[in-house]
Formats: sequence, structure tokens, C-alpha cells
Amino acid sequence: MTTRRKFLTTAMLASAAATAGSTAAEKKSPDGKHYRTPVKIGMGGVALGNGFAVTPDAQADETMAAAWEAGVRFFDTSPWYGLGLSERRFGHFLDGQKRDEFVLSTKIGRLMTPDEKFKHGMWKGHLGFNYKYDYTAAGTRRSIEDSLQRMGLSSIDIVFIHDLSPDNGDMKEKWTEYFDIAAKGAMPELTKMRDEGIIKAWGFGVNRPQPILKALEISDPDIFLAATQYSLMKHEDALENLFPACDKHGVSLVIGAPLNAGFLAGLDRYDYGGTIPEGFKETREKMMKIAKNYDTDLRTAALQFTAAPSVVSATIPGARTPKQVEENMASMKAKIPPEFWEALKKEKLISANAPVPA
Repeated sequence: MTTRRKFLTTAMLASAAATAGSTAAEKKSPDGKHYRTPVKIGMGGVALGNGFAVTPDAQADETMAAAWEAGVRFFDTSPWYGLGLSERRFGHFLDGQKRDEFVLSTKIGRLMTPDEKFKHGMWKGHLGFNYKYDYTAAGTRRSIEDSLQRMGLSSIDIVFIHDLSPDNGDMKEKWTEYFDIAAKGAMPELTKMRDEGIIKAWGFGVNRPQPILKALEISDPDIFLAATQYSLMKHEDALENLFPACDKHGVSLVIGAPLNAGFLAGLDRYDYGGTIPEGFKETREKMMKIAKNYDTDLRTAALQFTAAPSVVSATIPGARTPKQVEENMASMKAKIPPEFWEALKKEKLISANAPVPA
């Protein structure tokens, strides 16, 4: 590392430590040990990273402005989302807001490298970057420094170790080798950065429960982003295994992809794999009919469902347009009759023991 880079790293992280204590209102777990987000709904950053389709710059700005106007105060992004684009767009807007009024989370695990020719199926448009995995201690510090620079912000509240999971197509069965690197590098480094006051909390941001359960056994995380693991369509395993384990350790969950990447909002797209599981369209149709009978809609039910468990800190649907933001926020405020949830359980469309909104 050059002398200049050492100076930048030290100066930026010192600034982050100085401001972290004054950022958005803190909320702790019942034992007072682990940070929880102070708001129940946030905004995910996949769509503003050109996930699945190009989002024009002007539309991205309008969507962020609509989110702020609607009351969104938790924003989740990642270097991976649009290969840096999502972070740049989030930072461009959030730089104009008071830092103590919002919660910001991003992720580590991939370092961006310039590459004009690189293309990735999920991220659309001309992005100009490639990536390499790095879960070491040095890579973790470097990633956070890079994120601060991309966003132009002085601090990050939550850092998630990203996509270190058996469903990651780059890793597959080798994910445990990456996990071992993180266990010696990223995890103790993030704990140190938390103790230094540079961040408030850390955990994993993954699409499978195995890394979360393994991390709880060997380290001291605060909060996890469980994407595609808890929704109206799929929640039994989380209820039986993931939730009890998190409760036992006093840590909370942020629910990612609560609409299964748009499936529960009516899109014929499920999660991030491109394949809709057999029978899911029929199940969705049954749920939509019941929702209509009780004067609600499936997106509203899906969002409220993911926010209902006590172990959940927040749910973070994505949004590509101002209209989607407004619909998501309206859904969280809507009243759903208890009879609707009773009907779903009676028809065995959701688990009998699934928590539902009061």
C-alpha cells in the first residue's frame, strides 16, 4: 500500500469512527448488546444498480427522492449491485441529507477492478468494472474505504459479508473455503471496526441459512440480511431453524427480497435464478384471490408478513420507480383484516405458526 493510500485509509476511517456514534438513532437487542435497525422498512439497492434492466440516472434520483419523501430512512446497497453503480447513486442522493437521519448498510467480499469489456447477466448497461473476491482482513478494510469513496459519505452503519454462500455460482461447494478465510479475516476485522466505532454492526448478507448459522457458532455478529429466505412463498425453514438460532444469540434479521424479486408483486420472475419453482404460480393465484376477498393485495400482505416476526429488524423491498416506493410504503401502513391471515392458514398457504401482523 502506498503512503498516500495509507493516509487516505487512516483519514477516512478515522472520520467514519468520529461520525458513526452520531448517525441514525440506535436500537439494541433486548440484552442491550446488538444493534437493530430503528425502522421496520427500508429500501434495497439492486434495482438502482441496473439489476435486470437499466435504470436511467434521472429516474434513480427521482426514486431516491420519493423514498425520502415517503419516509424511508434505511438504505441498503453493495459494491456488487451494478458493480459500484448502486453505491454511487445512493451516495449522490444521501450526501444531501443529514447523516443522523438515516441508516446505511453496504457489503464486503468483492473488490471492484476497472474492466471496460466485462459483462454480467444480472447487471445491465455499460458499467465498466469487474470484480474479485476478497474476504481477508485487508480486503475488508479496503472494501469499506472504497465504498466510502464511491458514496462520498463519512460513515456506514452496518456492513454485511456478502454472498459467501453455497448458492453463489462462483463458489458452490467451495464456499466453506471462502468462509474459512472470512473467519480468520473479515469477521475479526469487522468486530474490531465495530469496537473502534467505525461501524455499528456487522453480519452476513446471504441467500441461504448455512453461513448465518455457522457464523453464529464461531463469532459475534449483530445482524444478518437474509435474502430470499423468508417470504409468503417460502418461510418454513426460517421459522424452524434460522429464527430460533438468531433469537438464541440475541441478533436480528433484515429480510431481503421480501417480494421474491417481484414475484409477489405480479412479475413472472422469482428471486435471482430465472426459474419459477413448480406450483408457485398457482399458489400465488390462490393468495391473490383471498387477498381480493379481504380488500387487500398480495404485495401489501407480503411486505407486512416479512416484517411481523419479532426477530426481524426490517424488511427491504427494492424499487426502480417513485411509484414502486410509494406503493411499498402505503402497503406497510395499510390495515389487513385478521381474517385474511386466518384464511391463508386454513388453506395451508402459509405455516400455521407463522407470525402475522397484529
